[in-house]
Amino acid sequence: MAHVVVMEDDAGTRVLIASVLKKDGHQVLAAEDGVQGLALLRAEVPDLVISDVQMPGLNGFDMLAEMRRDPRLAAVPVILLTSLQERAHMRIGMTTGADDYITKPFRAAELRQAVDAQLNKRAVQATLQAMAVDTAVTIALDEQRHELAKLYEERLAAELSERWPTAGAEGDERIAGATVLFADIPSYAQLAAQLPAAELAELVRKFYGNANDTVHLFGARMMCFVGEGLLAVFEPQSDTRTVSHTLRAMRAALGLVESARGVHAVLQSRHGAQGLPAFEASVAVHAGDVTITRLADPLHGTQSQLLPVGDAASATLQLQKQARALGWHVAASVEAVRGVTGAVRTGARALVPLPGHAAPLDAVEIVGLAA
Repeated sequence: MAHVVVMEDDAGTRVLIASVLKKDGHQVLAAEDGVQGLALLRAEVPDLVISDVQMPGLNGFDMLAEMRRDPRLAAVPVILLTSLQERAHMRIGMTTGADDYITKPFRAAELRQAVDAQLNKRAVQATLQAMAVDTAVTIALDEQRHELAKLYEERLAAELSERWPTAGAEGDERIAGATVLFADIPSYAQLAAQLPAAELAELVRKFYGNANDTVHLFGARMMCFVGEGLLAVFEPQSDTRTVSHTLRAMRAALGLVESARGVHAVLQSRHGAQGLPAFEASVAVHAGDVTITRLADPLHGTQSQLLPVGDAASATLQLQKQARALGWHVAASVEAVRGVTGAVRTGARALVPLPGHAAPLDAVEIVGLAA
């Protein structure tokens, strides 16, 4: 149970938030504006603050600034509430020190997800400070930043070998709360026009051979090729005590980027003076429900292919294509990042329009693992 302070001048919204949080077992104190809210904070430091931006007397930004100046309140996470019209001003809140924001109107599930992410972040930080990290895991995390965590991969491969599917059952399989990864080579068409087919095939085999090993060893439930890209699904059942399936997907994504850089180094050593486009990976990570369907071979009848379908899978492919225009090597939806808050380092953040979707997808750039 967490102690949460809610600041919201609209009575209906205030009651809704308090009702959702109390139903989840949290202790909630509510205030009508920032002045009353600060008084509650100073009386008893909470675990989390949820505050509206536009409030009489003291608005959300000013209240947040007061909190960050107070040593007792500086580390308390804050989620800001804003309307769609105020979205352009959210950069102010994030630079002032907000930890997340929710756009009104919001669903109860969205509120719970944001609250759980911030509370889990605090719990993870407290756990990491209280426990001594196993030496082998520490080495593996360090190697992951440089050489794809060779030691960690061996341990992970042994742990997950029995979970890797071989035959599969008949019928569709639904995976709730999956993490989807899609990786592509943006410069493939340009390289194909300038390199001999045999040499391009060698480079592609090298990259996707490494990609297959990386995705497999980081615990993917299944993977398949979609066009020239690789689509992989990570499921919650592969979680361990210390590493979630979403974090495995993030590590795999960063590993694929490093693998592509290695292939590019080979390309440069052979054709450095020819001005060829860079051989690099573009990766997207998203979260949601996925259905794995079996497609039978219509010609032979005995062969089949597993294919992930659903909005989460298609949105991941679209996010990868849109993120390329932003210059991001790894793009992830905020929904996915909330599951690994504190474990990855993020860069830019943007609302990414997806074809066929009414609203843009809130996405961030993943630049590395947290130290």
